Amino acid sequence: RFYPSFPPLPSFQSLKSHLSLPLRGACLAFPRTSEFFYPCQSTKELQFSECSSLRRYEINLVGLRRWSVHLKPDSGEHSTVSSPDSTSFPGWARNSDGIFARNAEALVDNAEPNLDFIGEDAADFDLNSQKLLSWALFTVILGVVSTVLYFLWLDPTTGFGGTFIRALSSVSDNHEVVMLTILSTFAVVHSGLAILRDQGEKLIGERAYRVLFAGLSLPLAVSAVAYFINHRYDGIQLWQVQNIFAVRELVWVMSFVSFLFLYPSTFNLLEVAAVDKPKMHLYETGIMRITRHPQMVGQFIWCIAHTLWIGNSFMVTTTMGLLAHHLFGVWNGDRRLAARYGKAFEIVKQRTSIVPFAAVLDGRQKLPNDYYKEFLRVPYFTIIALTLGAYFSRPMLEAACHYLNW
Repeated sequence: RFYPSFPPLPSFQSLKSHLSLPLRGACLAFPRTSEFFYPCQSTKELQFSECSSLRRYEINLVGLRRWSVHLKPDSGEHSTVSSPDSTSFPGWARNSDGIFARNAEALVDNAEPNLDFIGEDAADFDLNSQKLLSWALFTVILGVVSTVLYFLWLDPTTGFGGTFIRALSSVSDNHEVVMLTILSTFAVVHSGLAILRDQGEKLIGERAYRVLFAGLSLPLAVSAVAYFINHRYDGIQLWQVQNIFAVRELVWVMSFVSFLFLYPSTFNLLEVAAVDKPKMHLYETGIMRITRHPQMVGQFIWCIAHTLWIGNSFMVTTTMGLLAHHLFGVWNGDRRLAARYGKAFEIVKQRTSIVPFAAVLDGRQKLPNDYYKEFLRVPYFTIIALTLGAYFSRPMLEAACHYLNW
């Protein structure tokens, strides 16, 4: 994508030495090659490799979705961009050596809300850039985590999960109170670690902090799911609609749709497993055009469906606990993105909404004509496959939870 005006750019040799992109999340890649892909952290200078046969590169980062430059390595002082003119462009300046360099922070500061794209392209998955070794390592990590989780937490003879549930159950004989206690414990740990992420990553590194985060959150999440499955029909029955025509089908559809919103981790599975360095992403396409907080919306839909179907006080209590945590997550998520991305997030916030379709209906968000293509991507197909797999494996899941006897 070419923007209407760029200044002259330095030659390839000058770029090797002088171009610096100080914005987090920047990356440089030569097209048609999978070997050269360099993620850039804040204030870290990009290192160029000598490759005189390549005359074009692309840079993707917050502030400009993509811009392309054609280089002339054998030319004199400057190469120019293929654009109508080469007048001044916000975010560019001549440095002390007389070289034009792009200041990404200045670009964001000068960005206008009507720019086509500020955030990242959600669910973008390039098969050619995937490494077999990374996914093999992901599979190994998944197997190791599952094994450790079973023996140290789930197994009735060796795990500590049963002890944890019994300790919280001693608070009250009321299963609703115990469910709220489990959810509250998970919320404090999960959201607390999210709040401390920036400080924690500086202290021990991104990958180590992700391992800590998952190691504490995952057992608590599994405990909440298992306890819910075992006690979901406890409590006082408030209504009974399971025999009404089409209610079952409605609940099934709502539950399925809810998982299309409960997606974020599937966009970055390698980051979740700390194979790739975890990052905080500012997405703007796909389901983000509908709602800026799809996980909260998905949880809301799931809770409505299951509260309608089960119709008892235990389900109502569980719904209140889950939604309270996710509503806090909405506030905390916006706060963290604002702190990380500044004005870039404010622009994204202005043209998205928390309430589904609100930004679309009031004109702040304009859906592209080919909007459906933003969903025809591997991560969304993965969500569908996992959702259907979870549905058909439900009897085994329920049997496993009953075996735990939590």
